[in-house]
Amino acid sequence: MTRSATGKCFLFMAMAAIAGLVPAAPGCGRESDSQGNVLTIFHAGSLSVPLREISELFMKEHPGITVEAEAAGSRDSARKICDLGRPCDVLASADYGVVAELLMPDHAEFNIQFACNEMVIAYTAGSAMANTISAANWREALLEDSVAVGRADPHRDPCGYRTLMTFQLAEKHYQAPGLAAKLITKSEKYVRPKETDLLALLESAEIDYLFIYRSVAKQHGLLMILLPDRVNLKRSDLASLYSTVSVSVTGKDPGTMMTLKGESMVYSVTIPRNAPNRKAAEEWVALLLSPRGRAIIEKHGQPWSGPALADGFDLLPKRIKPFCARAEPTVAEARQ
Repeated sequence: MTRSATGKCFLFMAMAAIAGLVPAAPGCGRESDSQGNVLTIFHAGSLSVPLREISELFMKEHPGITVEAEAAGSRDSARKICDLGRPCDVLASADYGVVAELLMPDHAEFNIQFACNEMVIAYTAGSAMANTISAANWREALLEDSVAVGRADPHRDPCGYRTLMTFQLAEKHYQAPGLAAKLITKSEKYVRPKETDLLALLESAEIDYLFIYRSVAKQHGLLMILLPDRVNLKRSDLASLYSTVSVSVTGKDPGTMMTLKGESMVYSVTIPRNAPNRKAAEEWVALLLSPRGRAIIEKHGQPWSGPALADGFDLLPKRIKPFCARAEPTVAEARQ
């Protein structure tokens, strides 16, 4: 996703983005950085493909600005800001609650919802039992001794705790006592910081299946098992059902824990208070929220969330406000 203004640096950073690497190439954009012409984006791994395309479009329209992006688990990305004090112009999270819980109000003034997703089980033609697994028998197939299953770390990435919520909802839906615990144990060996870290393991056949977002499975051409809506955390109208499951993750302060209740998936974006290049950040977020940005997000397998509801609506920059509507109740209140 990362690009630079020069051809050589552009190629290097494009290759780095495809490989999931986050450091900037030595010498690339450093002069621009000192002049405030580098836009730094921290984002969820599941947003890598669409945000790369949006950033390419942005740089064509703003040739004096270089976008540098770091993909990580959304909670890890937020902690780079609130714990490490790293400068960042835009944060795009796979869970709006990460911004609400870890960044607002000290590190961010607003939180804008923009996209949705759902959980699926992804696999390849070379996966064990690939010829026989189905929506009807996936529970039994994944628990076979010969099958390896991967998932993201719930303390570092929303896909991780959403996977555990999916396990619990599946246990309820299929009336299969003990299923969630069995799936947790089954996947313990292959827990990684973010869901996209598991793609290489799947492609190399080190694992056979992984729980991941539907958009990511689509973007990488993976086979997938679709889960029932009562399990996949897709539908906002099933909020009361989803809220019956929960997962404990590390809290805002060191040594603390917090409990997250299940809810439908909503992605969000914010501009941190410490943004060095706020004007460019506002332009980039405006592009993301515009019809053109929405079309790119949807093209890559993520439905738009509806109106771009904003917690902190009154504090939105003028450039962004026309694309948003007020979130009521506020995001922070909704998560309490």
